[in-house]
Amino acid sequence: MRGSVIKNINLYKSGEQKIEWVKRNMPVLRSIEERFIKEQPLKNKKIAIAIHLEAKTAYLAKVLKAGGAEVSISSSNPLSTQDDVAAALVKSGMSVYSIHGISEKEYFEHLNMVLDIKPDIIIDDGGDLIQLVHTSRRKLLENIIGGSEETTTGIVRLKSMEKEGVLEFPMISVNDAYSKYLFDNRYGTGQSVWDGIMRTTNLIVAGKNVVVAGYGWCGRGVALKARGLGANVIVTEIDPIKAMEAVMDGFRVMKSVEAAKIGDYFITLTGNFKIFTSEHFKYMKDGAILANAGHFDVEIWKPDLEEMSVEIKEMRKNITGYVMPDGRVINLLAEGRLVNLASGDGHPAEIMDMSFALQALSAEYLAQKAKDLDKKLYNVPMEIDFEVSKMKLMEWGVEIDELTDEQKKYLDSWQ
Repeated sequence: MRGSVIKNINLYKSGEQKIEWVKRNMPVLRSIEERFIKEQPLKNKKIAIAIHLEAKTAYLAKVLKAGGAEVSISSSNPLSTQDDVAAALVKSGMSVYSIHGISEKEYFEHLNMVLDIKPDIIIDDGGDLIQLVHTSRRKLLENIIGGSEETTTGIVRLKSMEKEGVLEFPMISVNDAYSKYLFDNRYGTGQSVWDGIMRTTNLIVAGKNVVVAGYGWCGRGVALKARGLGANVIVTEIDPIKAMEAVMDGFRVMKSVEAAKIGDYFITLTGNFKIFTSEHFKYMKDGAILANAGHFDVEIWKPDLEEMSVEIKEMRKNITGYVMPDGRVINLLAEGRLVNLASGDGHPAEIMDMSFALQALSAEYLAQKAKDLDKKLYNVPMEIDFEVSKMKLMEWGVEIDELTDEQKKYLDSWQ
């Protein structure tokens, strides 16, 4: 085991309790762990991981280690690390470089420490590890056989790299697997975002105007849960098809500037930057609450908030109040970082059971098949996607029908 950088190793007991709790509620990943222990499909492989370092991620790391891998891990967000979980992973024999609340400089120092393992496989969340090995750490490229990415933001970056012809090894888009985005992005984000907002603000949602910026799968989930909580939901979009879908799903759709005048909660989920800026802040009502659920803290443009305000003060833990010249206070949660992780525990364990099962099986797939793959972005093989879904259904005790040979023949015939 290599050296680690964490807050305090003595925190490990509560971290172990958290990991044990999620393990009990992640049966698919638990089943994969049992097989990995027997088969050792990742033996002699070094895996560098940058994902939000909390209990569910920790269990994924332990499953990979159980499969024979040497694992080095850091968080993909300075505010999402749970220090007791980091301590528990070190206690279990892993190299961990992550402390809650570090600076951006320290964050990248930790990512570079993770890469010092000279990985064969990279598991990334947002694309920062991939960016580093394609720029300042290019010497590592000769060792890397492939990697996986599980966020929309990271996939946008990878598609850009592929288009420019600069991607140096195969990457698997876990984010685009059916067993991921239909459940993790929609139901996981929907629940965890509101969990983070409500535990931070302790304010009611029912009867409020909730503005959801971006109607992708994450936006759909947040809008759906907001309606369930009794909110009046407004969607802002740039895509006419998604906007039309939002209308037909029963939500109001309008320009973001108009929504800024009537919103109580504003939640960004676009993967872009400068979604809410001074153009919007000047209209927002006193007490407006802003939260981001996109990967990077650039969707709610903090430089404009800072420039416009006459005072910046802590209103409550994890809530920054920006006092405008006219006395209005605009409240930003979790410094504009991922509210579901910086203000909560992230997605429910049962949801991440599928996403992290996909990650574990994708790592196994790379260990077996990477030499046959080109330097491009691949979808998760359909057989893996289906395997995870079937395993989840089995754990739920749900059985489904299968096509008969006669039905298969009928579907295959153009006549």
